[in-house]
Formats: sequence, structure tokens, C-alpha cells
Amino acid sequence: MTAVVTGAGTGIGAAIARALAAAGHAVAVTDVDLDAATAVAAEVGGRAYRLDVTDPASAEAACAAAVADLGPLRLWVSNAGVSTMARFTEITTDEWDLNMNVNAKGVFLCGQVAARRFIAQGGGGVIVNTASMAGKRGAAPFLAHYVASKFAVVGLTQAMAAELAPNGVRVNCVCPGYVATGMQSRELEWEARLGGTSVEQVRQFYIDDTPLGRLQTAEDVASAVVFLAGDGASFITGEALAVNGGAFMD
Repeated sequence: MTAVVTGAGTGIGAAIARALAAAGHAVAVTDVDLDAATAVAAEVGGRAYRLDVTDPASAEAACAAAVADLGPLRLWVSNAGVSTMARFTEITTDEWDLNMNVNAKGVFLCGQVAARRFIAQGGGGVIVNTASMAGKRGAAPFLAHYVASKFAVVGLTQAMAAELAPNGVRVNCVCPGYVATGMQSRELEWEARLGGTSVEQVRQFYIDDTPLGRLQTAEDVASAVVFLAGDGASFITGEALAVNGGAFMD
């Protein structure tokens, strides 16, 4: 089964690529950084493709190449994402556009490419989008623009799921919490500076805010994606699955 994963050169995306390969998928590792994608593809026995999720032509080309090389598309994971931090009153239009273009528009554009391919193949298939716990609750310090982009992912996932269900296409998203990745390392420094505290204090807050008592790993997210892609989730669609150790529970 061919699985395309965006933003798979590092972090959560790379962990998803590894987990899907271990589960038997032929993985197309895509990233705007082709060198990073190539390294992960070599590790998992997949193929690497450059994919800029903000460019529909890039997404279409990567999908077509993956199908030609690996076979019919069965799974698309829209994982690519970015973040920046700033006080709401100081967020620039460039920061807003970056977060919305990659995190929301990228999911939209890639979702269109995947859905069209699934329909052209006769129906059936799975799309999993990476949202965030910030897409379910907006009280995330210094992340108003990121929150908006991830709320968009959750809503888009539900709309896609309803519209594509007659074609046998399931669409869900995962909502990670405080994941220990390179992105989080940057966010720890930004939040400490903006909040007038230390990196260690912010990290401890993340842990204390997580009932299961530890930072999340990229592998925790990857396991949920493998589940949503598999037969065990064959009657699940339109869901925003919280994979966050209980953080932000209402």
C-alpha cells in the first residue's frame, strides 16, 4: 500500500514514515527539504520526493511520481507544519501567512490531490491530517495564529470526511500535545523569552499540564496514525483524535 507522508524529513513526520514502513506500507517520504526526505527514505526502504505543500503543482507532481514508483495510493498523511510565537498584538502578517499557508492551506491543497487520486482509482483510501491540541482549545500562549491554522485543520477534516465518505475515503486528524521534537525545542525558547521565565520552567509546565506525566514522543503520534490508517479504524471518519497524554482535557 502506497502511503505519502508530508513533512517527513524530521520529527513527527519521520516517525510516521518509520511506523508506516514497519506496518507494511510502501512509503513516499516527502519534504520541502529533499536531503532530509532522502535520508529518512533510505532508512525505511521508501522513496523520497520534494514536496512544497503550499504549491499545488508540487503536491500533484509528488503524488504522481509516488504512484508511478510505488503503486496505487492508499494513504495520504498531511503532516507538514510550522510554528512561530508572538504576542497577539505583535503577530505580523508574514507570521500569520506562514502558519496559515503551511498548516491550513497545505492540508487543503494536499487533501485535494489525494482525494482526486482516490476517486480516479475507483474510490477507497485514507487521509490523516496532523492538527494539534491547539486545534481543539485556543488557550495556548503566544500562538494565536498557529491556533487559528490548527482549528482550520480540524474543521476541514470534518468537512472532507463528510463529502468524501460516499467515495469510500476516510478522513481523520490527530491532535498531538507537547511533543519533544526540534519544533518544541524552539518553542520552549520562544515561550521562555516571551513569558519571562526559563526553558526548564516551561518544559516542566508542559509535563505538569500532561496528566500522564511526561512529554510526548513523535512515536506516540505515529502509532495513532498507523491505527487510523488500518482496518481497525475502518468505521472511523471525521474525528480529531487527541494524542496528548490528557493535556488540555476539558
